[in-house]
This record gives sequence, structure tokens and C-alpha cells, in this order.
Amino acid sequence: MPAAATPSLVGEEYEVTVGPVAHGGHCIARTDEGRVLFVRHTLPGERVIASVTEGDADSRFLRADAVEVLEASKDRVEAPCPFSGPGQCGGCDWQHAAPGAQRRLKGAVVAEQLQRLAGLTPEQAGWDGTVEPAPGDKVAKGEVPAWRTRVQYAIDEEGRAGLRKHRSHDVQPIDRCLIAAPGVSELGVEKRSWPGMESVEAIAATGSGDRQVILTPRPGERLPIVELDKPVSVERVHERDGSVHRVHGRPFVRERAIDRTWRVGDGGFWQVHPKAADLLVETVMTGLMPKKGDMALDLYCGVGLFSAALAERVGEKGAVLGIESGKRAVEDARHNLRDLERVRIEHGKVDRVLPRTGITEADLVVLDPPRSGAGRETVKSIAALSPRRVAYVACDPAALARDLAYFAEVGYEPRWTRVFDLFPMTQHVECVAVLRPVAKGA
Repeated sequence: MPAAATPSLVGEEYEVTVGPVAHGGHCIARTDEGRVLFVRHTLPGERVIASVTEGDADSRFLRADAVEVLEASKDRVEAPCPFSGPGQCGGCDWQHAAPGAQRRLKGAVVAEQLQRLAGLTPEQAGWDGTVEPAPGDKVAKGEVPAWRTRVQYAIDEEGRAGLRKHRSHDVQPIDRCLIAAPGVSELGVEKRSWPGMESVEAIAATGSGDRQVILTPRPGERLPIVELDKPVSVERVHERDGSVHRVHGRPFVRERAIDRTWRVGDGGFWQVHPKAADLLVETVMTGLMPKKGDMALDLYCGVGLFSAALAERVGEKGAVLGIESGKRAVEDARHNLRDLERVRIEHGKVDRVLPRTGITEADLVVLDPPRSGAGRETVKSIAALSPRRVAYVACDPAALARDLAYFAEVGYEPRWTRVFDLFPMTQHVECVAVLRPVAKGA
């Protein structure tokens, strides 16, 4: 006879006292029997009724939502967004927390990841423990900064635009996203019907009036006529290979940062917060302190943001090599940096291209890897070049901490670290760590 199925605990409710915040936008609690719960929509110290959303009797831990707050934290606020809460939109994690409390929670997560994965205290990482808001984002309780310049709307079976529920393919229809930048909101995507579409990504460039939507049709469906409240260019994602094709208008948007215009095509990577590009460049350059004549590497260089900043500082006797795996991003980077003769952009994965460049030493390295991080082999390749400074830009503190441990293995330590809240209302942060070789004899 087949083994009996393990009974699901979804829907079971537990009264719990909530413990510390954890990486992932939730807090940790334990039932009276000692079972671990990862609880969303709560805050440390609260007493809540937690309803299980995932897990069974054999699960190592359960996921749950706080469906009733019995004893509230002083940091709790009424969520400004009507679509935030148990079983609703999964786009934000901390709508129910005051802005200052959100930053403290994120700081606690970064500190925990550094300690657990890299064995570093904040002091050892050169970090003062604060999470800094972006310029203009320091708002009062109950207010939400409208910062997100790119929003990917999911479309339900009835053609309504919305956002996906947490860890689900289900769509929560919305009529407005509070964290969407004004340039996104003014398009009116949520007011339109999108029959046959799977998703609609809306992009509002920073520093130009460029607006773009990228449509992903369901298999076999045709594109609708796109009529929005503002002029837009339109692209579509091909169902066969995921490539992006121009429908009408420009196949790119023009972003502005560090007093330059940047072409970003096919929905390619660009920092989502309008202040992020300038803020991160300033932070990285302050940490690296480039000199005339330096040889610098820009790994995972995207459309060339850090490459340009480096090139302007190392001068005609210096040189910059950027490496990027995205074909369209490489084309854009070469276009964006065409006036900088001492910059070269190579196409390919960093872990494959870097060892093949023939470069045996570099003065400075910037790396801004994807959420998964750089990895041990790439870190070893960087250290083999003996740079005097390395600037690591990270959107995931866990990946940063893992890679800092790898850097420690090859003789590099953090000189200082800064953490920025470039994703208000969500669990995410952006970190910049500047590393240097460990002093001999230390």
C-alpha cells in the first residue's frame, strides 16, 4: 500500500509571541510545541494569531501570516496600501512598519547575515549598523515614497493588471501601486484591460520623458492595441525564446546619471530607484579613490555606469575593462561609452572571460553581480590580480556575506561597508563594501 500522505497544516492557527526578524521579509516565532514559524505581516515582540500558509506535519519549518494582532509593536502602523496584508499583494513586505523601523529591521538582517555567513561583526565589516535612506525618501509614518521606476504587472485571466501574491502565481488586481514612481503611475496601466497578456512591464526612465511597456503574451495570443495615458514605446517578449522585440517606438529608454545619458534597451538592467545610480557611483568612487593611470575592472558592468565613472578618473593613461554577459547590455555599453577611448567592454560570463583576458594585475575592481553573488572562483580570480581596492555592490546581503567569506580566504577584508534602503516597503537593501588586502603580519 502507498504511504499515507503527510497531513497539511495549511490553515492551522497558532497564538505566538513573535521573535526576531529574518532574511526574507518575515519574523521568526515558535509554537508551544517548539515548531518554527516564519511569519509575515508582523513585527518583533508582537503577540499574534498566525495562520499557516505553507507546510505539513513533517516540514522543518512552517510559513504563516499574522491574521490577528493581539499585542501590537509601537512600530506598527496601519498599512497605507489597501492591497497589503495576508493573502493579498506580495510586492511589499513592511507596509505595516514605520519607515524608521523598516530600516532598523533591515539593518538587523544585514548584521545577522554578516555574522552567520562571513563571521563578521558590523565593526569588523566597517559598518556603523545604519541603513541609510535615499535622498528624499525620509517620510513620516503612514507615508510611502513613490520610488519604483519599473513595475512588472501580472495579468489575470480576465485581463486585469495586478501584482502576484506572496510565493504564488495568483494575481491580486490593483488600481494603484503606492511605491510606483509617478512616471509609471501616470501611464494608467491598472485602468486598462490586457486580454491575452501574461504580464505588462512599465518603465519610466529617470531624467528623460521616455516611457516604455514590455508585453508578454500568453501562448498563442496576439498583442492588444496599446493606448495609455502618456506616449510610450512598446516591445514584446517572444514566447519561443524569451527575446524582446520592438513593436513601435524606440527599442530603448534614455536614463540620466552622473551627467551622462544612458541607452538601456530591451528592458535591460538599470537601478530601479531614481536616486540609486548617482548615489552608488558616488559611494563606490569614494571607496576606491581612483588615481590617474590606474587599471580598473568593472565586472557585471551592465550598460557601463561604473566604467564611465572609472574612466573619467583614471584618465588617458589609465584603462578600464568591463565584462558583461547580456548581449544587448554589451551593445548599449559600447554605445554609451563610445567617447571614452580607454574603455573596453567584453561579452561573456565573468567567471569565464576574466581568466581569459590575459590581464595579470589590476589596481581597482568594481563588481555588481546578480542576486546569487560572484562565487568563490570569481573571487579567487579577482584576488589573483592583486587590486589595492575592491568595491562590491550587492542587492542581497546573504550573497555579499558569502562572498566576503571567500575574499577572506584569499587575503581581502572589508575596509568599510554602507547599506542603503533603495527599496522602501520591501525586504531588500543595497550594500556597498570596499575591500583591501589584509596587512602583512596582521
